[in-house]
Amino acid sequence: MPVDPLPVVLVAGLHRDARQATVQRLLESVPGSVALHHDLSTAAAFGTVRRTVRDRSGTLDEGETPLVNDCACCALREDLLPELERLAASGLHRLAVVELWDSVEPRAMAEVVAAHGAEEARLTGVFTAVDPALVLDTLAVGDDLAESGLAAAPTDQRTVGDAFARQLEYVSVLALGEGPEAADAADHALLAQLAPAARHIPVDSADLARAAVAGFDVEAAAARQHPACALLPQQADEGGVATLSWRAHRPFHPGRLHAALEDLACAAARSRGRFWLADRPDTLLSWDAAGGALCVENAGPWLAALPDAAWDLVPATRRVAAALDWHPEHGDRGQYLTFTSPGLDAEGVRSLLESCLLTDAEYGAGPTKWRGLSHAFDELLDPVS
Repeated sequence: MPVDPLPVVLVAGLHRDARQATVQRLLESVPGSVALHHDLSTAAAFGTVRRTVRDRSGTLDEGETPLVNDCACCALREDLLPELERLAASGLHRLAVVELWDSVEPRAMAEVVAAHGAEEARLTGVFTAVDPALVLDTLAVGDDLAESGLAAAPTDQRTVGDAFARQLEYVSVLALGEGPEAADAADHALLAQLAPAARHIPVDSADLARAAVAGFDVEAAAARQHPACALLPQQADEGGVATLSWRAHRPFHPGRLHAALEDLACAAARSRGRFWLADRPDTLLSWDAAGGALCVENAGPWLAALPDAAWDLVPATRRVAAALDWHPEHGDRGQYLTFTSPGLDAEGVRSLLESCLLTDAEYGAGPTKWRGLSHAFDELLDPVS
């Protein structure tokens, strides 16, 4: 008789106390559940990753796995699936709770589990555990993960704030754990505006266990993070926290925008979105800032720059997003940036952004002239190897 796949829920989060409380709550709420954790902190000193398997009563098994290509996160990926298969084959467990190490982003692990298929183990939930009182402070950390002892690989160049923001924005559930300092209305307002797509469930709620097996769509989650069709926060102003949702169709003047980058990156606790430059009219650019650190990247071509035949190769979610915001002249090209922060100077940010757009005279000169404007972003987007 075929056996049902073992449900798997991932629990991520830089807030370790909240994460561990979430895992323990799931173990206590779901009879027959088991937790699997890979500790990446031993990687640098010993060249191994420590694995622990436990249930509500304590440790069931411990082991080590060697690094893969000097990468602790790679070792986690290599070891995770065999362990899940072993737990599923035992027939003893009703839920596997995978507690991800501090800086590991849930997307990579979710896609690994989902791609494996549903024969032995099936991804049914992806959580990030968070202490609402610590959200602003964590977002504000602009240090590299390596400087904080939290890097998952030697090449890991993420900042603490950047990794934390992506942990918040990918998942379907934020598990709210209360720490020593009580969260206030502003803390909860910030969290709600940063992660509009997630359910917010207190760790002590019975809903947590139900959400762990509710199901998770990795394709939809990936689309929510893709700059071309990301589900960005809407305009809001609540509890002393505001979100500016800014749109424009004209391209940015590359020189003026480049000069304003530092002020814009520091204007909010979190900002993200997509934009286009006059000298690169075919390139969709992503904007991703947290803790004062800004990452600008080439996210591929705009749909309007592609031949019609290539559209069939583009995911439907992106085609729909483009159609909803299509401009008769520029197609899906456009500026769509959001800034979220307590005490946000929304009008000041709006004014600065608008000053970086092409003027009437510059815009009227046309695309051929635009390509000859300052190439101020070349160093960021075309680094010399």
